[in-house]
Amino acid sequence: MMDLPCIQWQDYVAQKWTVLDPELKEKFTTLLEIDDVFKCSLTLTTQEDLDFVQSISAAYSVQKEAQQGAKCRERGNSSFKIRDFTAAALHYSQGICVNPLNSEQLSLCYANRSAALYHLQHYQDSLEDIDRALKHGYPSHLSHKLEDRRAQCLRHLSVDQKGKDNPASKNPTDGGKGTSVGPLSFGICPQAVVGFSPEKGRHLVAAESIAAGEVLLHDRPYSCVLIPGMEEVQGKGGRQDAEGGVEHRRCHRCLTETLSPVPCEGCSYTRYCSTSCQRDAWEEHHQWECSLGADLMVMGVMSQLALRVTLKAGLKNIQMAKEPIRNEHTEPESRDSKPPDPCASHYGDTYRSVFHLQHHLNRHSPCVRFLSAITIATLYLKLSKAGPPPASWDLSRPLQANSHPPDEEGGIGAAWNSELWLMGSVVLRHMLQLRCNAQAIITLQDTGAENSPVQSSREIRIATAMFPTLSLLNHSCCPNTSLAFSTGTHLSADFSESVAEMRSKASGVTVAVRAAKYISPGQEILHCYGPHSRRMATQERQRLLREQYYFLCQCEACTLQQQSEEEDGSEGRQQCSSVGGNPQSGLLCGKCKGSLNRSSEERGKGFICSQASCGHCVALSEVNQRLQEIKQDLKKAVDLMERERPDEALRLLRRTQSPSALSLAETHPLQGELEDATARAYATMGDWSNAASHLERSAVAIGNQYGKESIELGQQLFKLAQLHFNGGARGPALSVIPMVRKLLCLHCGPQCEELQELQAMEDCLTA
Repeated sequence: MMDLPCIQWQDYVAQKWTVLDPELKEKFTTLLEIDDVFKCSLTLTTQEDLDFVQSISAAYSVQKEAQQGAKCRERGNSSFKIRDFTAAALHYSQGICVNPLNSEQLSLCYANRSAALYHLQHYQDSLEDIDRALKHGYPSHLSHKLEDRRAQCLRHLSVDQKGKDNPASKNPTDGGKGTSVGPLSFGICPQAVVGFSPEKGRHLVAAESIAAGEVLLHDRPYSCVLIPGMEEVQGKGGRQDAEGGVEHRRCHRCLTETLSPVPCEGCSYTRYCSTSCQRDAWEEHHQWECSLGADLMVMGVMSQLALRVTLKAGLKNIQMAKEPIRNEHTEPESRDSKPPDPCASHYGDTYRSVFHLQHHLNRHSPCVRFLSAITIATLYLKLSKAGPPPASWDLSRPLQANSHPPDEEGGIGAAWNSELWLMGSVVLRHMLQLRCNAQAIITLQDTGAENSPVQSSREIRIATAMFPTLSLLNHSCCPNTSLAFSTGTHLSADFSESVAEMRSKASGVTVAVRAAKYISPGQEILHCYGPHSRRMATQERQRLLREQYYFLCQCEACTLQQQSEEEDGSEGRQQCSSVGGNPQSGLLCGKCKGSLNRSSEERGKGFICSQASCGHCVALSEVNQRLQEIKQDLKKAVDLMERERPDEALRLLRRTQSPSALSLAETHPLQGELEDATARAYATMGDWSNAASHLERSAVAIGNQYGKESIELGQQLFKLAQLHFNGGARGPALSVIPMVRKLLCLHCGPQCEELQELQAMEDCLTA
């Protein structure tokens, strides 16, 4: 998990803690203030620690190397030859990022990428790459190729523009179904208010009735960091591409997808969707991160995000955020009044809201505190050796009385003592906050083969962020909200330059929180931190929540399931959940097809048929073995389809579902996956009728597992609408489309791309 430091560093710090002098351990453990913890960690951090980081960061090099750039270009050429232009563009982009400035290889990569982009019909991007190739010394004897391509791009763009200017080409009956261009309004809706209690902290409550689908809040992260190594891109036939990590395809500032990233001039890792994002990121944080790129990968995403938040805030904002804390112990005007608790208030999307998120210092274990503190102290020392202090930390006024620099034995220069000691302490504060307040940014990844007639996707976590307002929401294992993330600006070519400029100010990542069900006045607004009642057993959810968030969940799902477990027997209930995900096991007797129930006489050892006339028993070990075999066969079948062998996949899936000692009920999650894979195989072979039939069965399992109002069911029914449409089944398609529209509007809002495709299908079917 890249959120945490790499394993080598975790093990190193754990060993450091083990051999630490007992008195120092005791001193460190009893510290109650983050400032004191950071001061202590500075005195415990040595040159040996810095050297160890240097040794392991060599594996994460971000240096530009011409030899590596040439290899990327060769891989791009290989993809180009088989007309896989997307993969080719990604390889050329990687070559652009790793090649030194003004090298001939860099100019060749730009030229080659312009060719790939031209074939992908990204004509404007191709033009820009032609200019970059010439700027970086493209061989003069080959420049005529670029000029010919430039002329072709301009010709295509001219034709496209004439089409847009033609009034006959515009749809007068659009009815305003296009994407709204108005600026986003960030914050909490009027129907909700911020509440506070010692038990719940700050939280969001419905002040009025809120209908399902209503937007409760829009928020943008104070800062975010891409998660390196997360595979996302696929080439032809669904095979994974070598340059497929999200860090290769997404802007490192606004996270928008791009096939033509603008590289950082200093390191080979960071890249952007535009020069404006490159410039803004450089001014905000990257000019200090750039030289530490490999070290930051060693120290993990949370360390980097904590540093990035601090760099963006700057000294002035941090001093302002600390003021309520500094005044907390001053003499109040009235002895009967108490100064307000800053942690009980919400300050909108400002840094103050971020600063006063709970850090739970006293709840983190000593080992976690030590790992966090030594990691940040090491990062602080690395930063102090990299160059002068950030401009936003140039003191224009003296530090306050409680902000004394550490002793000189910390080994830091005087200028950095006064300015960066506070920075290190604040980075540690945010590091500890993130363990409980980090928000994963999720997007849907297309997992189907290129140009597949049916959408196939899965959720993928692409970044970690800190949201000022979203952090107000407490957890429930059965939340009453749904989150939808968006990245980039998503402007169409029809927008005027002035509108594009207006929207660019709000570019980047945003999240919309919608009511997933009716919320009554006074009811708390909740979302899920990860462990969901539809996906995980109660004991496992509560264990994870206690370990990471330090609370025992008493939400509606946990309370009801605990009562059920007490009635049915906790062990048996949990085992049923592990094999079926619901109170019923979801297993059928291989002899009579009756449902298999947990044996009450031999709890924990097996299942027995519910039909008294049968009484067939199946051992728990046999159940687990059978389920494991099904999962393995399912994985093999998916792999066969990705290698364009759907007929073999279909034969394997049929064998997997042949009669045995036990079968899966239609509501079992694994049965849903089997039906989905079977539908995919039939669709790949063009058998739309059989594909739709199996996908309908898959939707039954999805609805049972996630609920009739779930986004998961909406996504499955969307695929079903595509199958009916492709097969010319007009009636079934028109009957499914309204159900899909309702669920997608509920969870994703009326502007999502799938709804636009649904509308196009409906228009075609009713024409």
